[in-house]
Amino acid sequence: MEFHISRSARDLYEFEESLFSLSGNVILANFHASRIFAQRMNSRRDLLRYPETAVKAGQINAMGLIDEILHFVVQRFQAQTSPGAVDRALAFVQRRIGKAELERTLLEFTDQFPPLAVYRERTDPGAWLKGSTGDSSHRRLAIEELLLLWLANQNPAFSTYLELFDDEALEKRTAYLPAIEALQDFFLQEPGFGPDEQDLVTMLRSPAVAHPHSLTDQLEYIRRRWGYLLGEYLYRLLGSLDLIEEENRLRGAGAGPARVVDFSGLEADAEAFSRDLDWMPRVVMMAKNAYVWLDQLSKHYQRQLRRLDQVPDEELDRLARWGFTALWLIGLWERSSASKRIKQMCGNPEAEASAYSLSRYDIASDLGGWEAFDNLKGRAWQRGIRMAGDMVPNHMGIDSDWVVKHPDWFISLPYSPFPAYSFEGADLSPDSNVTIQL
Repeated sequence: MEFHISRSARDLYEFEESLFSLSGNVILANFHASRIFAQRMNSRRDLLRYPETAVKAGQINAMGLIDEILHFVVQRFQAQTSPGAVDRALAFVQRRIGKAELERTLLEFTDQFPPLAVYRERTDPGAWLKGSTGDSSHRRLAIEELLLLWLANQNPAFSTYLELFDDEALEKRTAYLPAIEALQDFFLQEPGFGPDEQDLVTMLRSPAVAHPHSLTDQLEYIRRRWGYLLGEYLYRLLGSLDLIEEENRLRGAGAGPARVVDFSGLEADAEAFSRDLDWMPRVVMMAKNAYVWLDQLSKHYQRQLRRLDQVPDEELDRLARWGFTALWLIGLWERSSASKRIKQMCGNPEAEASAYSLSRYDIASDLGGWEAFDNLKGRAWQRGIRMAGDMVPNHMGIDSDWVVKHPDWFISLPYSPFPAYSFEGADLSPDSNVTIQL
């Protein structure tokens, strides 16, 4: 996505030059670029006292996409309905307001909303306007951008971010408004376009006219009304709507009442048991959190029981007497040392690591490891109790063996998805080859 940013806004927020195209438009190539852009603006705001002023990446992304789609519609209009329309529009404006006024307007526009070469002072606005990129003269590009700038300033949903593209100085110093009026008159004479066969300027304004205060509703309007024109932009539009929804959900009041799962209609499903047909349908399973169970047993039998091979035979006899035929121990696996430290750093000095943040899929050493587990398993089997366990492959701690030794097994990014985050905490990695910082 891209849209024009004024020189003053670029100077104020010191946006990275990599965000800008040669034309001077900011390029929001993906959601991460939108987040970087929003973070740069938020870094200049007092969000502690005025949280309502926070810039949202979803809104920035939506504005950029709307601007880019409007450019695309102009291109489709020329390709399908009126070839060379923008060049003729430029000539029409020149006849209406005069060559000198048009040049002064385009020069001022190019200076206030500079292409990259002008912003870097490699050339001046006049020299840039005399050039071209590919088959497009820079004067043609400038007059189209001028129209899109006016459309942005006329869009109430863009007003929160007006500082980025404010046209007030251009309006006061040049024939900017007469030029826009001439463009409107020109396109009134051209063939209609779009689902309602409107003149081009009216069509470009229609999303903002229909939904003046909501970028989300404007994107929905474009999706519903212009979808047949958009091609691949339709998928990007849906992604932009998802980003806005995600931000609203994170900052909102929640999803509302929990939905009750309905299993009706599944009664006729065929059973698919293993070869243990005589046992599986009648299994009676007891689930125990391994550490909690050992603590309970220690208190009940009044002695320290830390390992799985220390579970008393009397306890297994009791489970068998109660009719249990399976014992599912939860939290057996070796847990993340980093997870434990994080919990302790948060104020609980006796915290254990999460059972869902693992170091590796081995029986935890403080439970006695595989040897202690096999001992318990054998004694339980003598009483007709089978052992059960579970694993979820992505329940890995940030310091797990898999993450360190097999990073290719995980979906990852070469950058932080949250530009505002800094990573200056203590090193939590047990491996000297890897650094893990919060």
